[in-house]
Amino acid sequence: MIYVIGIGPGCRDLMTQEAISAMEDAEVIVGYKTYIKLVEDFIKDKEVVQNGMRKEVDRCQDAIDIAKTGKKVAVISSGDAGIYGMAGLILELITKQELDIPVKVVPGVTASIGAAAVLGAPIMHDFCHISLSDLMTPWEVIEKRLRLAAEADFVICLYNPRSKGRSEHLAKAFKIMGEFKDGSTPVGIVKDVGREDQEKFICTFDKMDFERVDMTTMVIIGNKSTYIHDDLMITPRGYTV
Repeated sequence: MIYVIGIGPGCRDLMTQEAISAMEDAEVIVGYKTYIKLVEDFIKDKEVVQNGMRKEVDRCQDAIDIAKTGKKVAVISSGDAGIYGMAGLILELITKQELDIPVKVVPGVTASIGAAAVLGAPIMHDFCHISLSDLMTPWEVIEKRLRLAAEADFVICLYNPRSKGRSEHLAKAFKIMGEFKDGSTPVGIVKDVGREDQEKFICTFDKMDFERVDMTTMVIIGNKSTYIHDDLMITPRGYTV
């Protein structure tokens, strides 16, 4: 049995009871070492398998190999396991290897939802998720998605917006979206959502400070109806043409 668990942003208050119960039921916990630290309270008596970044395939294969022995395994992801998480990779590997291992995907609070709650109500109408990481997706594909989403005036939630190795990607993304997004469009920035050092900033598209953003930051760009009031970012339920 493999549980693929979304642990939310990292704090207990934003973990679902189903996620907690699944971790308690599992005999072995598999995850990225940073995420393992976030769930230490639930896994003190468990066998733990952990490794570093860009080892997702190794982690999933370790979990599958352990599950073959009959143990219950929990693979943890931050946010939701099915949104840039481990659920797809686990199921892909099991399918390709033609294995008969039951998998239970346990949903979690993903970064966009957690950040939206901090900001107010920016994703009340149609929105999309776009990752700026080009490790798995060619940059030209990301550019196309940014352009089309901006042209369609979606509220856009940017994952993996900026890192040391991709410090210019966010600025490039704003340049692409700027063809369709007005300079007064509200932008919400939330760093480390749900954690002790959480930070929130709201600005407009033309006043965006890219230096505030890193890999643990969620950036939400509003649509033409989104407005700012009392340090809250609000997108009406109806859309104004």
